[in-house]
Amino acid sequence: MNTATTTMTLTPGFFARRNWFDWLFAALVLLGTAFAFSRYQLAMDGYEKVILLCTAPAAIWLGWFWRPLQRLSLVVAGFSLLAIVSYGGDLQRAETVFWLKYFLSSQSAILWMSLLFCMSTVFYWIGIFSRQSGEAMESLGSKLAWVAVALALIGTMVRWYESHQIGPDIGHIPVSNLYEVFIMFCWMTAAFYLYYESQYRTRVLGAFVMLIVSAAVGFLLWYTLVREAHEIQPLVPALKSWWMKIHVPANFVGYGTFAIAAMVAFAYLIKKQAEETRWYRLLPLWLLGMVLCLEPIVFRQQPGGAGGGISNFWAVYFGVSALIVGGILAARRLIAAKLPSFEILDDVMYKAIAVGFAFFTIATVLGALWAAEAWGGYWSWDPKETWALIVWLNYAAWLHMRLMKGLRGTVAAWWALVGLAVTTFAFLGVNMFLSGLHSYGTL
Repeated sequence: MNTATTTMTLTPGFFARRNWFDWLFAALVLLGTAFAFSRYQLAMDGYEKVILLCTAPAAIWLGWFWRPLQRLSLVVAGFSLLAIVSYGGDLQRAETVFWLKYFLSSQSAILWMSLLFCMSTVFYWIGIFSRQSGEAMESLGSKLAWVAVALALIGTMVRWYESHQIGPDIGHIPVSNLYEVFIMFCWMTAAFYLYYESQYRTRVLGAFVMLIVSAAVGFLLWYTLVREAHEIQPLVPALKSWWMKIHVPANFVGYGTFAIAAMVAFAYLIKKQAEETRWYRLLPLWLLGMVLCLEPIVFRQQPGGAGGGISNFWAVYFGVSALIVGGILAARRLIAAKLPSFEILDDVMYKAIAVGFAFFTIATVLGALWAAEAWGGYWSWDPKETWALIVWLNYAAWLHMRLMKGLRGTVAAWWALVGLAVTTFAFLGVNMFLSGLHSYGTL
């Protein structure tokens, strides 16, 4: 007689898995949404009201999906409100109120963000090379990245408030120029990486991903100091559209995740060539790194139209970048030993590109709808549109080859890394070298 019993484990339902903090977070989001709607509904059009109402369930779901976002959201909301209350409608208080002057004004928060992202990069790399305290250093790098993301979002929220205090006709969501979108690129890239870090339980890739974030910080600092781009300016007529509020963020989810995929691909190639001793086999990787570091040549034009080669800032930038690429290749064996398996690297690369492609597709469709409203046609083969299509086709082909033909390994990594160069030109190069309907975005 068979007396064996079978034990069945029932998986709790979605709502049953929620804890008390999840429900508290949901309640706070709903209360905040209700307050914003009741107080500011007269200042919003129909589209903005719909966006606000849809934001609440989206924010709750994201917080439930990945719980660290709950704490991040509450911290950002708390300090942003503290800054707004401290201003009291007077922007001059940024020079007299201690925490506004040094921490919570938009420019102060962004500068702290820049510093912490660079520090995070340094600690991630110390973690790789440290034998005894590597895990502690990587953990510190991760924590600094979280704080930097929070400060970037605080700076963005406060800048939004500051723009409205300058004038009702000047106030706008801060995603309208290269300065503002570079801030978005930094925190969005870092946030997506931190999600992958938690999912795969490895912090080693932070050393690579934070390099691209630090590079963006370098551009941001140059843009602030040389071009004074941090000054809030009125929107040009072409950008006075609610489409901008959803098109631009969707675009930058794509840009950020494509950048993550490229840096993971770089790590993959480093691990693949860890034992390679023939210099000519390493040369292509070094040359591609140099191409990506040669961005300073783009900025050879001095402010005011004066020529004269590369500025001292960009000369130093290029020199440091070249040393970093060379140092990574020189220490490839040690780095490769710390990197996760090829399977994990390949999976992160794939998931980052898949997420980026989905959002980039949405952004492209939204851009076409915006173009129809602003210029009377969905597509005009404007240089920005054309290069956006090239980026889309590049990653569509990558995903097709992976899903249909089983693309993996070195070829996929090289393709993803070259894709970063294509994406960078679509992001920056078009604005610098080509004129068209998007010329309002020139440097």
